[in-house]
Amino acid sequence: MEYGPSSTSTATAQSWLEKHSRILGLFIDGKFSSPADRQTQDVTDSKAAVVCSTVCAKDEDVASAASSAARGFKTWSDLSCYQRAKVLLKLAGVVQRHSQCVSELCELSQSSTSPAVLVRLAQYYASWAQLRDTLMPEWIPQGVVAVAVSDDCSVYFLMLKVLPALAMGNAVIVVPGKTTTLPALLLAQLFMEAGLPAGVLNVVTGSEASLAAKVAQNSQVNHLTYSGSQQTGEALAKAVAGWGVPMSFSLSLSSVCPFIIFDSADLDSAVDGVIELAFKKKRDFQWVLCVQESVLDSVVARLKLRMTGMKCVALATETDRNLIDAAVQETQQQGGTLIQSCSPVSTGGLYPPTILCGLAPSCEAVISPPPGPVLPLISFRSSAEGVTLGNHSPHGQAASIWTEDLTLALESAKSLCVGSVWVNCHSVMDPALPFCGRRESGNCTDGGREGLYQFLRPSHSPSFPRSSPSSINYADFGSAASKFVIPEGFDPSSVPRFYSQYLGGQLRKADSGCSRSVLAPGGAVLAHCPDGGRKDVRNAVEAAIKVQPGWMKKSPAARSQALYSLADSLDKRRQDLAVSIRTQTGIPLDEAEKEVELSISRLSDWAARCDKEQAGTPSGTALSTPEALGVLGVILPNSKPLLSLVSLLGAAIAMGNAVVMVPSEKYPLPALEFIQVLQASDIPGGLVSIITGGRDQLTHSLANHSVIQSIWYWGSKEIRQNYDRDCEALINKMVNLELYAGYTYTSMAHYFKRDDVALNGFAKFFKKNSEEEREHAEKFMEFQNKRGGRIVLQDVKKPERDEWDNGLTAMQCALQLEKNVNQALLDLHKVASEKGDPHLCDFLETHYLNEQVEAIKKLGDHITNLSKMDAGKNRMAEYLFDKHTLDGDSS
Repeated sequence: MEYGPSSTSTATAQSWLEKHSRILGLFIDGKFSSPADRQTQDVTDSKAAVVCSTVCAKDEDVASAASSAARGFKTWSDLSCYQRAKVLLKLAGVVQRHSQCVSELCELSQSSTSPAVLVRLAQYYASWAQLRDTLMPEWIPQGVVAVAVSDDCSVYFLMLKVLPALAMGNAVIVVPGKTTTLPALLLAQLFMEAGLPAGVLNVVTGSEASLAAKVAQNSQVNHLTYSGSQQTGEALAKAVAGWGVPMSFSLSLSSVCPFIIFDSADLDSAVDGVIELAFKKKRDFQWVLCVQESVLDSVVARLKLRMTGMKCVALATETDRNLIDAAVQETQQQGGTLIQSCSPVSTGGLYPPTILCGLAPSCEAVISPPPGPVLPLISFRSSAEGVTLGNHSPHGQAASIWTEDLTLALESAKSLCVGSVWVNCHSVMDPALPFCGRRESGNCTDGGREGLYQFLRPSHSPSFPRSSPSSINYADFGSAASKFVIPEGFDPSSVPRFYSQYLGGQLRKADSGCSRSVLAPGGAVLAHCPDGGRKDVRNAVEAAIKVQPGWMKKSPAARSQALYSLADSLDKRRQDLAVSIRTQTGIPLDEAEKEVELSISRLSDWAARCDKEQAGTPSGTALSTPEALGVLGVILPNSKPLLSLVSLLGAAIAMGNAVVMVPSEKYPLPALEFIQVLQASDIPGGLVSIITGGRDQLTHSLANHSVIQSIWYWGSKEIRQNYDRDCEALINKMVNLELYAGYTYTSMAHYFKRDDVALNGFAKFFKKNSEEEREHAEKFMEFQNKRGGRIVLQDVKKPERDEWDNGLTAMQCALQLEKNVNQALLDLHKVASEKGDPHLCDFLETHYLNEQVEAIKKLGDHITNLSKMDAGKNRMAEYLFDKHTLDGDSS
């Protein structure tokens, strides 16, 4: 059998490009926009021919897209679930109708994606849009979501981010890569045809690598999600760090995935699978072929037979050729052999399908396979060794295993540290299946119900507070020595107690032998605790590695019983811990007892959840099981030192994780007292370690440890992020001024509603102003909390008068009031600029200053008209103004 000829016509796509004069602008607010004085970049096809040009966005274009998305979000989120689902379902039909153009444009952009796959995505997420409030009643959309992809990302992975974000009610700003720019712009246009409100989907293009970071740094963006290569993702994460925007990353394109063939496999099917995935023009992942030694010769023979006559594959860049040549040279130097379909030409952009045989697992070609049609092959002896080789990579995106032995398949799938395992198949992608990475392959899930949560937040939780980047020097972070406290006096009657930290189930001193003084609220030395460091973190992680796999394999009932025993141990020492909390923090004893009681209840909650929080199994042949992350680092806050410890400890170990905990630097004694509770419980030694010392130093050590899978971090004041005290004080004054303005407007509203005045139009006008001023005050208070400031309310001054005479006088007083508010806002904006706080400046410009100008203009117009009518003396003129201009009802 031979493949038939394929159509290479791109007439439909070329016609669409011609319609846009082969210069595609930005897609903002539901239409294409090509601002003047913008640079353009060329889009080329596989033959390096220029297809068209796209406009490069500037900072003002990013701001325009963010403002458009914020408006679009309000419109889109106000629609019912059914209305949003209807738009996405209509999109499926629109994409189907224009499938020829979509397919050709993807081919021109070197990002081949079947339109049928996009139709399936739209249909799937239309159903989730319909069911969001039914199945997720306690969740609401994030707001404006920025979706960024790397240059080599496919359209499928781009839309796997865009469609669920829209389905959950968010607005989206897309920053496409080179290969997805044209399809993204076409799909944005098709969204409008499907009835998506203007502004809900915006596409900004550009040549700068920092464009995605600029979009994420905008204060109106609530979440950033990224899909693509690891290198680009790391650069983006560093650029956005400190801006207070939550981020989720899918780094599948850089992932190295094992293709494992056991001796019990159907070898012909396995070899067919190798040929299908390894030698495509463009692969979604990098692969390493692992074959059991007992069938190695048979597999190699079948590969040679199947590769005979295969054509050369075009390389993306000349750099790819250099990487392939280096991998081939390394193979030959190590005595390995090559399997090639034909001899390669010395130069050019084509290379034959090649398998590198006889490599060691430590070879660079195995750790980081070269791009193009090249596949490294390594062998293993036993099934356990095959799984070990599969886990050899620092990535954890996916694996494909081939065996006819069901028990071997299930055990191997469970032991591989990857997000997805395909058995006797590969690259099965469906939006209903969760697709997630582990280790260096990302931190989020795409697809399935689990993939929706990155675009949602709990309805009772406020949006994440935005901030400006701090001046922390991360190169020196955690390197400062601990502060040394020398007590001024010594009281022989109260010798400070020396505590030990908890590592590997044992009480130990710090590896350095140093200790830190723990101070009472009055400044006296209460105790001395170990000053932990990098080696203590290393010892704690090593202990956790030994015990965590066994703990994860325990039944939920066994984990639940262990947590119940921990709660029981805590209950027996409740009085000691309450006294410790009171002594350390200075709070009343009854309040400390409440914290202990709540801590016991919290542990019991997590014990009860152990066998309840299990994911369901999707229908069909896909098996989805929840897995523990592994070893977690937990940096505890200063507030509620015991409650915070048990809340996070219970959550982590209930799901099968091990934890290394760093107690509050200020109040460590409750955590150190808790060690005795741990020792008296059924929690295995090493599962929980408690290390005291400098928070920054220990955070640095945990963050740089390769085994730590996640860090739950609470800092004391980092959230303030460049929030100056002067700005904080001025915002408190603004709150008072806004409340005073609202108080004055309330007085005016009720004056004009009196039976002897009866000007309902004026009353409604001033009542509306009163409500707006109170909303302004509340918005300032919300901002104060988000930035880590403290709200200090002052007495609100009484209005200047109780009688407002007539409408003209009241309007003149209102105008002076608005001018005072406006001047205070300008003063605050000036201080924010001087203190280098762009977030506060943007907040004032977006929510206050423009609105203030409009309010002053409206009052000025009313005063002018009232003066022309002589309404101060002519009551009939005042009545007519009230009825016709202010729309009052004087009947």
